[in-house]
Amino acid sequence: MKTRRLYFDDAYMLEFSAKVENDSQYEGKPAVVLDQTCFYPESGGQPSDRGRINGIDVVDVIDGEEIIHVLSDPLDTEKAEGRVNGQVRMDHMQQHAGQHILSQCFLKILDARTTSFHLGALTSTVEMDLRDISEKEVLNIEKRANEIVIENRDIKTYFVEEDGLDAVPLRKPPHKKGRIRVVEIEGFDFTACGGTHPRKTGEVGLIKILKWERIRNNIRFEFACGWRAFNDYVQKHSHMRCLSKALTAKEDEVVSIFEKMQCELKSEKRNNRKLREAVIQFEADLLIREDEGSIIQRIFKDRSAEDLRLLVSNVIRKGDYCALFGSIDKERVSVVLGRSDALDVDLRELVPVISLLISGKGGGQPSLVQMTGEKGKALEKALEQARTFVLDALSGNKSS
Repeated sequence: MKTRRLYFDDAYMLEFSAKVENDSQYEGKPAVVLDQTCFYPESGGQPSDRGRINGIDVVDVIDGEEIIHVLSDPLDTEKAEGRVNGQVRMDHMQQHAGQHILSQCFLKILDARTTSFHLGALTSTVEMDLRDISEKEVLNIEKRANEIVIENRDIKTYFVEEDGLDAVPLRKPPHKKGRIRVVEIEGFDFTACGGTHPRKTGEVGLIKILKWERIRNNIRFEFACGWRAFNDYVQKHSHMRCLSKALTAKEDEVVSIFEKMQCELKSEKRNNRKLREAVIQFEADLLIREDEGSIIQRIFKDRSAEDLRLLVSNVIRKGDYCALFGSIDKERVSVVLGRSDALDVDLRELVPVISLLISGKGGGQPSLVQMTGEKGKALEKALEQARTFVLDALSGNKSS
């Protein structure tokens, strides 16, 4: 038995009565099939409706000749009183109708066809067979789409038999044969679609393309319509006001000030790096003077692995030295071992030993290895084992 789809007759109908035809389960959850329903099942890129049947939450709606309503709890009656969540329904209608408008705008302005549509929880996406697009072209698409909204054109839905489809200027051929449901935006777009839509384009509200990216040799556009677009604007305007206040600048000056600050920050980073390198060179000289030997071993606190590596590199460039450095940074342990080219020691042999002690991993070259781990208490023991290994290797080298 086919479930009668009441949303085809009236997308604004949210309450209905029905007879329970089948009470079973779907993927381990209680589910029912009704003789008729206002609940839209997930299909065509549009998610299913939400709401309640006899006070029980409808958590999913599965499409088919018999529409399956997946419930949060079992339904123990033959009569069903259903109520669709009106806010979710209107949101889906705004996004879906907005996609129809956008798709036709892309086709008319750029001769680009829609390859896929997805209505997400926060934003929606439409994928177009485009290779490239400019900011100006996106603005033209948005402008035309919102003109259609402001014109408040009628949106009509009706069924057409297969032999009568040639008389309907469909934007793209339907995927199935037989009787087809058409969604028509008056004088603008004709699409084979089973989704829910408002009666007028004005109800779609603002249509805004948020961003776009290349995917599968196409371009995917993320967009929002209606209340989603409104909420996005409210959030972004709030962020802009905060930035304007923080920078003590007008809102239209924020971008230029930010770009200026970016340039200044890059310059400061370059200067800081030069200063940091000078300090580390001085620190390397100091460590060499303090140890007076060929093996320099230290444990630091809160030094980054990059700092350790730079310090090791500066030490081993200044003579025939082996530097064994470690640092404990919060919960992480960093170890960097290095030696000058004159010393014939393969530090890679220490990687499995020290990695096991500090519960970490790492690797490198014979003259320089780097490891990270989690056991800070074992760091001193790890460096001592490294020192013993280097001393034995150097003693062997000298004796040979």
